[in-house]
Amino acid sequence: MSDLPDYYFRIRENGAVVFRVDTENRQRRIELLELATVNVKNGNIKPHGDVTLTPEDLTAIRAWIADRTALLAARDIDDIHRAVDYLNTTTQWVQTRASDDQLDLVTDALLLAMHDLRTVLVRRKADRLAKDAET
Repeated sequence: MSDLPDYYFRIRENGAVVFRVDTENRQRRIELLELATVNVKNGNIKPHGDVTLTPEDLTAIRAWIADRTALLAARDIDDIHRAVDYLNTTTQWVQTRASDDQLDLVTDALLLAMHDLRTVLVRRKADRLAKDAET
């Protein structure tokens, strides 16, 4: 049981519920004592009920928030790389295997999504270039 972490973070939509892992009880069972709710988006840490968070609790929670934020950012980039792969495989499918009926089902949606993406990418790149030119 000594291999268990001191804290357990139950992931939820915008953060986690934080528990202290307790194995030091008479029954030697694992108990999860709810400490707080954490919001990764805004960094809020809300103690549960009458719980007073210790400096060690806050240090562990803040470290988890930093790690979780980095993980989510890495996942976002990975998702974008996958989207590029999907665009490439979609292009290959359109060119080599798609029937006219299949293309009728997806062409307008794809064209609109690609136009929207291109517009935003061009605008953001122009903004970055203008900002770089100013500095």
